[in-house]
Formats: sequence, C-alpha cells, structure tokens
Amino acid sequence: MANDPNRPERPRLEPEIIPPDRDGGQADWRRTPWRGSGFEQVRGTHRIYVGRIGPFGIALLLLAIIAIIAIVLIVVLGTVLIWIPIVAVAGVVAALVRLFRR
Repeated sequence: MANDPNRPERPRLEPEIIPPDRDGGQADWRRTPWRGSGFEQVRGTHRIYVGRIGPFGIALLLLAIIAIIAIVLIVVLGTVLIWIPIVAVAGVVAALVRLFRR
C-alpha cells in the first residue's frame, strides 16, 4: 500500500447486511412500531376518476389565470409607482445641494 499512493484503500471490515423483518425474532426495544393512521393506511384498491374539462371548467381556469396575472401586475406597478416619488425627491435634493454649494 505504501508503494502505490494512487491505489484506493480497501475497507478494513465488511459491512453486515441484515434483511428487513429478519431480526431473529427479537424486537428492538428502542424502535417504536410504525402505526399508520389517517391517509397513510392502505385498504384495498382505490380508483381515481379523471374527467374532461368542460366549457365552464375552462372558463374558471382562465379566470383564475387572469386573476393571478392581474395581481402580479398590480404588485409590480405598485412597486414602480412607489419609487417614482422617491427618485423625484432625491433629484430635487441633489439639485438643491448643487445650487447651495455654489
């Protein structure tokens, strides 16, 4: 090993692989048993029905998309409109400072 520094070091111990549910019949007292509750329980077959979107559903979907776009636009325009007076005041202050320095 000392002669070839590029050679990777081999593991000193081989890992012990224990398959699940094969603990030799002895339960570990530190491990709490898993108890599914609510939506985690699986009981039989479940079916999911997917229907086509009709004209009313398309109209509601478009209305929701338009509402989200309108809210984003209002927020963006609001931030721009808040900065206009701040920039104007900064310009007036800069002009007054330049005028009084003369």
